[in-house]
Amino acid sequence: MSFEGFETREVAVSGARIHARLGGSGPPLLLLHGYPQTHVMWHRVVPGLARHFSVVAADLRGYGQSSKPAAGDDYVGYSKRTMAVDMVELMASLGFPSFALAGHDRGARVAYRLALDHPAAVTRLIVMDIIPTLDQFESLGWRGGLVGYHWYFLAQPPPLPETLIAHEPELFLRTAMGNWCGDMSAIAPEAMEAYVSAFTVETIRASCDDYRAGARIDTALDAADRDAGRKLSCPVLVLWGEARGARPEVLDVWRRWAEDVRGCGLPCGHFLPEEAPEPVQAQMLAFLRG
Repeated sequence: MSFEGFETREVAVSGARIHARLGGSGPPLLLLHGYPQTHVMWHRVVPGLARHFSVVAADLRGYGQSSKPAAGDDYVGYSKRTMAVDMVELMASLGFPSFALAGHDRGARVAYRLALDHPAAVTRLIVMDIIPTLDQFESLGWRGGLVGYHWYFLAQPPPLPETLIAHEPELFLRTAMGNWCGDMSAIAPEAMEAYVSAFTVETIRASCDDYRAGARIDTALDAADRDAGRKLSCPVLVLWGEARGARPEVLDVWRRWAEDVRGCGLPCGHFLPEEAPEPVQAQMLAFLRG
């Protein structure tokens, strides 16, 4: 996969150890993956990005080769506030007190929380195929629940979801990704092999804790910010997949959370950097270099 010239770093942060790959040159750019993947999901876009940026592709705590600490009370260990601090400390340790930031899926949830909590750290923000967590829960409805069933299932108290998933982990992972992907053939076999290999018992438990935090502390944090009228201060690019239909309302939602928002849908499913790497890279570069 296309991480040629990248070096691996293992960085101790507050309460976790973060695995990351670093390559390229230029202004810093942090990439955060989603569920149920790892930093490998960026493999098709990092070569082009690394020609213009110092790219850091990290595994979130609980995923990939990063550590998987206990969740603690109210699942605060997997709140997006806690996971955002991981990334601020990671980037500071690499000599990057401020940086551009792109996240997909769960990584995008960490990304917008990081930009809200640490506005001086983020120069530009890219979020892929999400709306904020509170808005997501409010808008799911029964149709959304058919596709987003995992939001409720993974958030159930332990040990139910992790026990069931661990019985057939590869089946669950491949089924979930197949449901969300516009074209599963776009997922490189070696990338899928990496995701399956990383989907261990501990990853399954930690990722459930991630969703438990989403249904509890993360929605509370979002509600407090929305009620207080807090907004993202940096420019925001929003990209989403339109394989299941146009979603023009996505930009309307984000404009309630930020002053400077732009974006568009792309002809692909949920896994944008793998299904549509060329338009994703083009959109990212135009925004980040603009």
